[in-house]
Amino acid sequence: MNKAELTEAIASAANLSKADAKRALEAVITSTTTSLAKGDRVSLVGFGSFSVSNRAARKGRNPQTGKEINIPAKKVVKFKAGADLSDKVK
Repeated sequence: MNKAELTEAIASAANLSKADAKRALEAVITSTTTSLAKGDRVSLVGFGSFSVSNRAARKGRNPQTGKEINIPAKKVVKFKAGADLSDKVK
């Protein structure tokens, strides 16, 4: 499912126009992104939670040349599915 299909599904499930559903989806995405950028955790009960984790710097290898390279530290977004979501996917 892509963003357009999700917008249509939201519109039909919530009895909204596609334009309203698109604005609602954009607001959720923007709010989630802003919270994660601050380092906050976003928890949606029954669905799951998004959090930011620090990945340490490490050594790696260039697969073409075999030469050792340094991979810098960075922050990554993690998602952990909630119990309800996990049960429905099984």
